[in-house]
Amino acid sequence: MSKTVIYQVLPRLFGNMQSANQYNGTLEVNGSGKLNGINSKVLNHFKKMGISHMWYTGVIEHATTTDYSDFGIVKDKAHVVKGLAGSPYAIKDYYDIDPDLATDVDKRLEEFDNLVKRTHDAGLKVIIDFIPNHLARQYSSDAKPEGIKDFGEDDDQSQSFIASNNYYYLPNTDFKAPGDHTDDPWQEIPARATGNDCFSPNPDITDWFETVKLNYGVDIQNNRQNNFDPIPDTWHKMKDVLWYWASKGVDGFRCDMAEMVPVEFWQWCIAELKKEYSELLFVAEVYQPDLYQAYLQHGGFDLLYDKVGFYDSVIDVLKDHRPMHVISDAWHRIDSFSSNMLFFLENHDELRLASDYICGNAHSAWPAWVLTAAYSSNPIMIYAGQEIGEPGMDEEGFSGRDGRTTIFDYWSVDSLRRYYDSINKGESELSDSESHLLNNYQKITSLLNQNKPLSEGGVYDLMWCNKESGGLEQSKVYAWLRYHEKEWLLLVANFSDQDKKTRVIIPEHALGIIGVDNKNYYKGKEIMEGARPISFPKEVACTKGVGLSIKAHQVLIYQF
Repeated sequence: MSKTVIYQVLPRLFGNMQSANQYNGTLEVNGSGKLNGINSKVLNHFKKMGISHMWYTGVIEHATTTDYSDFGIVKDKAHVVKGLAGSPYAIKDYYDIDPDLATDVDKRLEEFDNLVKRTHDAGLKVIIDFIPNHLARQYSSDAKPEGIKDFGEDDDQSQSFIASNNYYYLPNTDFKAPGDHTDDPWQEIPARATGNDCFSPNPDITDWFETVKLNYGVDIQNNRQNNFDPIPDTWHKMKDVLWYWASKGVDGFRCDMAEMVPVEFWQWCIAELKKEYSELLFVAEVYQPDLYQAYLQHGGFDLLYDKVGFYDSVIDVLKDHRPMHVISDAWHRIDSFSSNMLFFLENHDELRLASDYICGNAHSAWPAWVLTAAYSSNPIMIYAGQEIGEPGMDEEGFSGRDGRTTIFDYWSVDSLRRYYDSINKGESELSDSESHLLNNYQKITSLLNQNKPLSEGGVYDLMWCNKESGGLEQSKVYAWLRYHEKEWLLLVANFSDQDKKTRVIIPEHALGIIGVDNKNYYKGKEIMEGARPISFPKEVACTKGVGLSIKAHQVLIYQF
């Protein structure tokens, strides 16, 4: 069984070869990647890299300042759009494709269908975003199937809340976007609640002011009372959206801010979809650990983001903000349902590892990635550019120099441009450090898919038994075991910027669980760095510990 490895890519950025990069530049100046640019060479590259799922971020039509009115698309007011390109999470038409991504705008849906086919032909599965909690202020579907009504079309706008409405209204008020807008402002009377549960007609700049909150039958202003009988209209509309994309061959959905939508909706909707599409993958963005079990067991999700647990712990250790043992603690909190947790170290919301705000270089983050990717058999995710050390330190426009790669601006990322070119030309245009990192990512992902202890084996954390005499904690070295049917691995990751000589105790309890405690002598081959093999008597391993030398930011994997 191979490991689930999701690759997140923003097509607007990936494959954009237009390198002008004017600050706050328009589509005409700065360009955009296209769906057609994600060709068979690109997809075969990621398949060989060990990727199983391509998550295409921002493919559904969203609000933008670019004028596509010649193609029958309503022009957006700039005051309710973030950045010139706009946020992929302010959906303007749930049934259409972002025209920025089309080579021929009139054929944008056909181009998406072709991308799905190419992806499947490469042996990969397709994930797209589903944004259920909010939509763009100027939502207007020109591509909806016959018989489908727009959101809010039948709403009673005189009522602040009724379960049959799609929106929450603020009667007798005018919406006003942040800032002083006297030139052609967006008119909204009555105002509607904003996507982050802001019930003010004058949201702040920090609010999700470009979006409108959807009503799932929860009276948020009245003790969050539920009104689910009869099933609210929004439920049916959202099920129709998911059904539409599933019928086009989409294999899964990354569900944005799933925790802001009642679990009862997910329980009903996912079950309905899986009656017809049983293999659909549903990934939930949930940040509250006390909701994990509810969204897995009752909601029916297959995977949850593990942001506030494993991610935060690993990042804090990487930044030297917390001790090593917090990683073990984070694992123990999810151990019973770890196979449903999606591990990652980068995505469009988070800081780049190589940014000035985390490591300042990708090499230092390597042990954190191997720990994240190889700690257990649960699914993992890579964000486009992570594998070549993209630092995210451009200043693009709406998105400033913040250590993230913009999702709001038209931009061409230098490293991604050279990476894309290298894939298509078959000749590397990457720097030596970028190529080295990419090779390491490819090697570890290959091991994750081909090595049984890594792809489907058990985990034995060694930190608890290595606390004496300074132990691994103080050395900033992490050690754990992976095992499957008496084949086992010792993994040692050095988070320190100094070479270390250390000893790792492997207790008899661990050897018993693996089923190799009847041996008196062990010999292991190092399979990641090509380091010298190690050998040791059982008595030494269980008492004094196995002696190891490990370089700064190095990971050693010994196979027994």
